[in-house]
Amino acid sequence: MRTLAVLGSTGSIGTQALEVVRAEPDRFEVVALAAASSVEALAAQCHEFRPKVVGIADAANAATLAAAVPPGTEVVAGPEALADLATTADVALNAVVGFAGLQVTIAALGAGKRLALANKESLIAGGPVVAKVRATPGAELVPVDSEHCAIHQCLRTSALATGDDAGPELARLVLTASGGPFRGRTRDELAGVTIADALAHPTWAMGPKVTIDSSTLMNKGLEVIEAHELFGVDFDRIAVVVHPQSIVHSLVEWTDGATIAQLSLPDMRLPIAYALGFPERSAVPVGSIDWASLARLDFEAPDHGAFACLGLAYAAGRIGGTGPAWLNAANEVAVAAFLDGALAWTAIAEVLHDALEGHDATPADSVEAVVDADARARALAHQLVAARADEYLSPSPPAPLRSTL
Repeated sequence: MRTLAVLGSTGSIGTQALEVVRAEPDRFEVVALAAASSVEALAAQCHEFRPKVVGIADAANAATLAAAVPPGTEVVAGPEALADLATTADVALNAVVGFAGLQVTIAALGAGKRLALANKESLIAGGPVVAKVRATPGAELVPVDSEHCAIHQCLRTSALATGDDAGPELARLVLTASGGPFRGRTRDELAGVTIADALAHPTWAMGPKVTIDSSTLMNKGLEVIEAHELFGVDFDRIAVVVHPQSIVHSLVEWTDGATIAQLSLPDMRLPIAYALGFPERSAVPVGSIDWASLARLDFEAPDHGAFACLGLAYAAGRIGGTGPAWLNAANEVAVAAFLDGALAWTAIAEVLHDALEGHDATPADSVEAVVDADARARALAHQLVAARADEYLSPSPPAPLRSTL
């Protein structure tokens, strides 16, 4: 039986991971759970799964949690506690939201553990730092994001067939995007969209931040950076295509023109189970397709004019160093401002553009350098939001971005 530490257990990915455990209780044992601040939900999970230890990032809630968990469950608190828990199991699922997940990733890989990674920011902000700990004996990273998990599966077919990696035969990676709730709208048509509009994703049920990133296509831009870090493919060989049905989760194109894709119904339990159990697949089908009733699969190019965040992510990736960390931090600030009603949806890309122009080419040669870049980018993004508050609260149609970086 494989032991699991589920970090971010009360969020969307974490709760679905526990569904996977329920479906195959003889395969997995949950030995650690952790969340940011959701005491009631976390305590309920402890009563069901009986982990040895539970962590909560908000130390102010530790006493309340300790009173609510079953006897024998140890409670640890603080952001560092979550990283420590990543070392306690055979597999650590990092479903922590945002930049806070970086330390969890480093801890798990540094301890030579399997990391099932659902935290984009780990590789986006800290890619060069994470690359060093991936070399730790025993360390293994299996992506949970549906797109990267799909690529992992496609590349696996070549490795299984040849006994080697697919590097020389690989032409490009193609990430699919649903297009979010605003697919097909022009830049002018997006000027007045509301928070409720942006949160109405047509395919996936996700948390607010990730859903907003999907609406701007920033999530796909971040996934481009993540794919570069995960698979060692340069940005010119990573493409994005809009696929509204979300059936084809991503594709790998080979040098002879052949393409291999991973297809399934959109259900995150499939990539979660794959990452937790790799190399064995789950015996419980959750994404099976009825091929007789599948009517169509559509694909189209993304609209870079209406969804400028995608191009900004490519630009940050090519800058390298702390460029991706800088963009990621600014995006977290901009999205939070939008969700707070302080920023127009169309202004998110403008804030990120201006923030990226302020990047100072700092190398990402240590965790401290990444943390410092993150802090400085957040400070700059807050200034950019505050400086344009009146404009954002009563937005006029946005002007084109001033440069292509």
